[in-house]
Amino acid sequence: MNAQAPIVLFVYNRLTETKKTIEALQLNYLASQSDLFIFSDGPKSEEGKKKIDEVRSYLHTVKGFKSISIMESPKNKGLAKSIIEGVTEIVNNYGKVIVVEDDLITSRNFLDFMNQALAFYENNPEVITISGYTLSLSNLQNYSKDYYLGYRASSWGWGIWKDKWNDVDWEVANYSDFIADKKKVKAFATIGSDMPKMLKYQMEGKIDSWAIRLCYYQFQYQMFCVFPSVSKLKSIGFSTEATHTSGSTRFDTTLDKGAQRVFEFDEKMIVDKKIIQDFRNKFSVKSRIIDKLKQLVNK
Repeated sequence: MNAQAPIVLFVYNRLTETKKTIEALQLNYLASQSDLFIFSDGPKSEEGKKKIDEVRSYLHTVKGFKSISIMESPKNKGLAKSIIEGVTEIVNNYGKVIVVEDDLITSRNFLDFMNQALAFYENNPEVITISGYTLSLSNLQNYSKDYYLGYRASSWGWGIWKDKWNDVDWEVANYSDFIADKKKVKAFATIGSDMPKMLKYQMEGKIDSWAIRLCYYQFQYQMFCVFPSVSKLKSIGFSTEATHTSGSTRFDTTLDKGAQRVFEFDEKMIVDKKIIQDFRNKFSVKSRIIDKLKQLVNK
């Protein structure tokens, strides 16, 4: 059996969230068998340096993993560049990775699910990523399988292989052809009404996202993301200090509290259409408007 995939953790300036993220990872059954690589992004200004120094000071006290390597960037790269460069470095050395950011609480069996799925689907050309997170979907409530297939990769606690990662076109070289093709734009929107606009904003430099580029690549080649039927992580990043999100409730989910450590997958790529529709509804215009209104009410 292959060794456990290394964990690649990206942190910035949130000490409380970083501690919670690492403490949850330490409780994973496979923590002591896993190498942990931590990428600490640099400050945007002198004023922000103190918080980053506090995080880095804590990082050097962390134990509980097979090995721990800490990479401290002197400059601020931003999330997208940090992740693309960091994942590329580690995945090229190890062949596969499990990626976590500094605001995610994992279940004890998160690493079990991720490693088993990475091993099972390693040579399957139809699978691009493994997700440790799932949305709360109505059709998962009485669902019997350990996993389901989706058309939109998740950026929360995910895994990928060297060949798939290195095939992604981060420059989106064919964007001008894509945006001129209304049928393709409409098809892209079927995996989330926010997708075309996010890609447009990325290409215009209005947002800094690696995930939308990965999702676009996945869409181009009609590949799947493998999701757990019970979420193996939840986000604690919807605070006022969150870099990209705050106050949202649309992504609330129930963390797996069970003791299951062995998961079953199937070589047959069977898509559950009801779950796909549930998933799509979470990213509909209506759902996004309702979520925005909830955020305003809760302010």
